[in-house]
Amino acid sequence: MKKLRNYDSAPGCSMEAALHIMGGKWKGVILYHLFKDGTLRFSELQRFLPSINQRLLTKQLRELEEDGLIIRQVYPVVPPKVEYSLSDEGRELNKLVLDLSIWGRNWLERRGLKTAVEEDIEELKKVLGDPK
Repeated sequence: MKKLRNYDSAPGCSMEAALHIMGGKWKGVILYHLFKDGTLRFSELQRFLPSINQRLLTKQLRELEEDGLIIRQVYPVVPPKVEYSLSDEGRELNKLVLDLSIWGRNWLERRGLKTAVEEDIEELKKVLGDPK
């Protein structure tokens, strides 16, 4: 059964609407890298997300574009060049994405775990524009 992308009726609550948009396993990570690293080409996103296959990355990017969170810019050159950037609506998620990243970091540290790539949280706050 195909997942419904647009609501045929009103969602039950605002949280349901938000989770419907952000519900993909990789969507938050894609947004995180677009916040942190700016406009990225498809191949750059693939390098940041080595565990995702090309088909799923394409699907997640299409859904984010359809939902108005990212902008896909296609350049008419050979080989094809496609860049992804955040839309104004996508940039509104800046604080949410940063807070989730910090929460995830703290959760890992409480358990004595680390990420594969060391991140400087203070630098990340600066990059993502957190006023704290």
